Amino acid sequence: MNADFTLFLKGVAMGAANVIPGVSGGTIALVTGIYQRLISALGSIGPTSGRQLLSGDLRGFLTAIDARWLTVLMLGVAASILTLAKLFDWLLVAHEKLTMAFFFGLILASIVYVAQQVTRWSSSAWTSLALGVGIALAIALLSPGSENAAPWYVFMCGVLAIASMILPGLSGSFVLILMGNYALVLGSISRLDLGVLIPLAVGCGIGLVAFSHILKWIFERYADATLALMTGFVVGSLAIIWPWKHTLTNAIQRGDGEVKTVVTGYEWYLPGLNTTTALAILLAILGAALIILMERVARD
Repeated sequence: MNADFTLFLKGVAMGAANVIPGVSGGTIALVTGIYQRLISALGSIGPTSGRQLLSGDLRGFLTAIDARWLTVLMLGVAASILTLAKLFDWLLVAHEKLTMAFFFGLILASIVYVAQQVTRWSSSAWTSLALGVGIALAIALLSPGSENAAPWYVFMCGVLAIASMILPGLSGSFVLILMGNYALVLGSISRLDLGVLIPLAVGCGIGLVAFSHILKWIFERYADATLALMTGFVVGSLAIIWPWKHTLTNAIQRGDGEVKTVVTGYEWYLPGLNTTTALAILLAILGAALIILMERVARD
């Protein structure tokens, strides 16, 4: 029961992290020691397990996909999205710098633990690290696209957002911002707009299973290089999470007359010495301390 509760809390942390642009639930999974089991469980959903289900071998199917473990974790993710995620969404509006400072410290500390999972830092691992940093920084500097509610585009948003959510260092929320549909998705959730939510959900489902299969195959053959690449993703994501930046926006009028504000880029700067900066640094330290605590819990 204690193990299930701990796993549930890890799911809660993963769900909350995915709301913050630049923060990935995959990073939390990796730091807390459940990432490879998660990928293995999701990657087991396919033709083989499907045949077990269709043949009536329910117990074999549930065992193959690690159903009990996966269910507890996903319940934590769902509970977080319905509760804590809304709190973080509000904090991003009311106290953006302080919220981002907390997550900056959290991600900065997590780099150490992610890198420690590489068993041997060979030349290919260092190359993968550099590649990961470069990709993450390139994504951070991309200009966001325009909003597009076409079902095929929303479907692709679901595929790419869910893939980035399970990749450490790449944020599903930030991918939606880059694709121009972050505000559209949030609004559709609050309005229960099935015209957007159905293609998004289908894209998420297909993307989750397909990408998990790819990651499982890669992990089985190139574990160190893959972990080094993910370490690079996490390092590069710090540019997105940096608390002291101006968000550049533009107001765009949609076809129905509604005006939407979209993110067009960022301008980074160094903070001044004041009370807000001191509080932000304190929160960054608390974020780092939380990762250290989570890592110790993961060992138990």
